[in-house]
Amino acid sequence: MNISLAWLNQYLQPADVGADDAQRALIEAGFPIESRETLADGDVKLDVEITSNRGDCLSHIGLARELAAKTGRALVMPVFDPPLATGGPVAEALTLDNPLHDVCPFVTARVIRGLKVGPSPAWLVKALEAVGQRSINNVVDVTNFITFEFGNPCHVFDLKKLAGATLKVRWAKDNEPLTTLDGKKRVLRSDELVVADASRAQSLAGVIGGQDSEVDASTTDVVFEMATWDPVTVRRAARRLQIRTDAGHRFERIVDARTIEFAARRAVAMILKVAGGELCEGVLSQGRPPADAADIRLRPARVQAIMGTAVEMQEIATHLRAVGVEVEPIGRTTDAIRCIVPPHRPDLTREIDLIEEIARLRGLETIPTGEMLPVRVSPPQPSEVAMREVGAILTGQGFFETVTFSFVGRKHAQMFKVAEIDLVEVDDERRGEEPVLRPSIIPSLLVCRRANQDAGARPEGGVRLFEFAATFGETKDQAARNAKPAKPGVSVEHRHLGLLIDVPSSGPGAKVALAEKQTGVRALRGAIESLCRAVAGPVMPLQVVAMEPPCQAYDSAAFAGLKLGSKSIGTLGLVSAAALKDFGLETPVVGAELHLESLLSFFPPRTHLTPLPAFPAIERDLSLIVGESVTWATVAEALSGAHVQRLEATNFVGTYRGTQVGAGKKSLTLRMRFRDPARTLRHEEVDPQVASVVELMKQRVGAEVRTV
Repeated sequence: MNISLAWLNQYLQPADVGADDAQRALIEAGFPIESRETLADGDVKLDVEITSNRGDCLSHIGLARELAAKTGRALVMPVFDPPLATGGPVAEALTLDNPLHDVCPFVTARVIRGLKVGPSPAWLVKALEAVGQRSINNVVDVTNFITFEFGNPCHVFDLKKLAGATLKVRWAKDNEPLTTLDGKKRVLRSDELVVADASRAQSLAGVIGGQDSEVDASTTDVVFEMATWDPVTVRRAARRLQIRTDAGHRFERIVDARTIEFAARRAVAMILKVAGGELCEGVLSQGRPPADAADIRLRPARVQAIMGTAVEMQEIATHLRAVGVEVEPIGRTTDAIRCIVPPHRPDLTREIDLIEEIARLRGLETIPTGEMLPVRVSPPQPSEVAMREVGAILTGQGFFETVTFSFVGRKHAQMFKVAEIDLVEVDDERRGEEPVLRPSIIPSLLVCRRANQDAGARPEGGVRLFEFAATFGETKDQAARNAKPAKPGVSVEHRHLGLLIDVPSSGPGAKVALAEKQTGVRALRGAIESLCRAVAGPVMPLQVVAMEPPCQAYDSAAFAGLKLGSKSIGTLGLVSAAALKDFGLETPVVGAELHLESLLSFFPPRTHLTPLPAFPAIERDLSLIVGESVTWATVAEALSGAHVQRLEATNFVGTYRGTQVGAGKKSLTLRMRFRDPARTLRHEEVDPQVASVVELMKQRVGAEVRTV
């Protein structure tokens, strides 16, 4: 940003900062000087580099505050006579409507009648030219002056050019035309914000005004508008239309609504001074209530720990007050102070931000640099230990860890999209054909599997991949989806563990039998059971519950949810034939995705020790003919709820399909283990229990005992 040294000194006391001193102080405060130029009148223009988090310094007052804090001077705010309202009520001259408080938190409007537009006085022209701005006319020049003085952009409309004497904040209509002040005709989109009159858009909100309502030599009545806008909305419109303005640059970096009133009164007073006219009584304003000032607890001991040197409480207070932070004691304690952040510093949100301010203003050169760096080795966090254990188990089972890119193509992302989560797409041409943040890790693993296939990789047991990575999405309620334009939702990001294994087959291109697909699903289930045992222990068995897949990428005949205890930890399923074709894969694969936070919450594993049984068990296999739709989970649940006497465990053995069991049916074999903890069981004691199980299965699932 260009600043004028003469202009800057107007806000300092004593007002005698030279160019060298200003340059040195700003650099030490964290504002590098890009260039320095001595002007014809002896003034000095400095091009100051402002970081994106310091929008408050895109103004002469903001940089004067920094200079005052670094040099020990006092900051002097502009003094002006309050503008006197001698006209009629403003509500009779103008209607203001702002229903969009989420993207326009606050907007104000004042009306001045009977002013005279003409050349600006010499002092105003000189001030603007000193920072590289050309003079337009006295009214517009004041709005530019205020932008560079306070960092609060503002705009003036010719009241007589506004249809219906109305200003309304609204979304643009699709393909709505707007000729901007630079004379270019723009075509707007429905996600771009405008300030309109009763019939058409009159400015692109926060970016640039419209030509139809510009103030010119014929103007006598103006509407002075000052507002604040959503930074993302402003940035999106400015980037798409390739418009860079001083106003947009500031709104993209946050202008707090609480700074508007003083700057607006200063601007109106200046317009009345240079152009005359009568100010209508009152102010039109609409928006949500201003946010409360941030209240941060600061511990002097923490300041010393971070900076490595003792800083007295008085010095801490002095530095913070110099940049507008109010400092108050907390009760009678001396361990902490209460710091109230001013409206112009939205970047100060945490204790560490205040410590950084103290270090910056005190001088980074005062922080001691030791010859040796003390290092204390701490044990790894439990979650890191658990992840290492998971990785070790998977690599021991033949899995290879991948690191893939977070973006996928639209078609691939759509296949893994679930109903309640919307995709997050980056509006950036550089992303090309992969503009979507992945909703699942599986599409990334499938792309990796395709690369292995193309390279001819055929390890024994098939390719097995895993990855720890983030998935992304956006949640919206129905009202947000139906809004025009659709309102943004809440971004969600989760850490997942993705797993992918090949289904065993006779070779590339060979038809994969159903039994082989089942083997693949069981193999991945076994790997997941090993993970769960390592993370949660044997007392928390994995539950696999058949369900319909939430997206089109999985085969509906082989998909299940995974649970540990009562907590859902992920899903497991056979990738559908359509997805395999879309990714160009010749070999069927099974994928699983586990929610890391849920899985690792069980760590460390819990064990339950029991003495070895003193007496032998009796095992009985039972083959039941059931309907094709009957799942093992249904059978296991029925047995666990029946409390069969002396039944110690029930395990799944396998299924058989064939002409012997009939069409639409399958043979399900289970193994029951019976034991008496006090004595040896006899077979005739177990027979009644087996018979009760057979009867139970007949009643619950319509089972028949297979005899052949």
